[in-house]
Amino acid sequence: MGLLVLALARPTMDAILIGLALALPGEALRLWASGHIDKTRVLATGGPYAHTRNPLYLGSLALTLGVAVAAGSLWILLAVAAYYVAFYPAVMQEEARFLRRKFPDEYGAWAWHVPLFWPRVTPAGPRASRFEWGRVRANREWRTAAALPLLVALLYVRRAWLG
Repeated sequence: MGLLVLALARPTMDAILIGLALALPGEALRLWASGHIDKTRVLATGGPYAHTRNPLYLGSLALTLGVAVAAGSLWILLAVAAYYVAFYPAVMQEEARFLRRKFPDEYGAWAWHVPLFWPRVTPAGPRASRFEWGRVRANREWRTAAALPLLVALLYVRRAWLG
């Protein structure tokens, strides 16, 4: 998929900078969320999980849209939008069902106060989890964080190559 994005990319310096302005907060949100999540063992309700039940998906959306904007291709932007519209609602609903079954008491109280995707401005709900860098490492979020500068560099090279 990355090769296809690079092949279709027509980045300009402005597009790269605007894309970075979207992608960096998305990755920051993913890092913050990864530091709270202890997958399938404990329900994460603190940090970004007090604003949205799906901060990783929200961060991924911002990150991916940022890369699509940086690529400077309407086709890439439309493909990203179509992908998210087609798959993410179903994935989030399935994950919600799983978490409700796995954590029946905690999930209900949390879901009552915290929206599924679009974040609330003020935190709400139980807020039991705490950020730990060890979780970021265990959840391998460092891979996405490392990939972003590499992708920006490749888009910059692509820009130079196109003249």
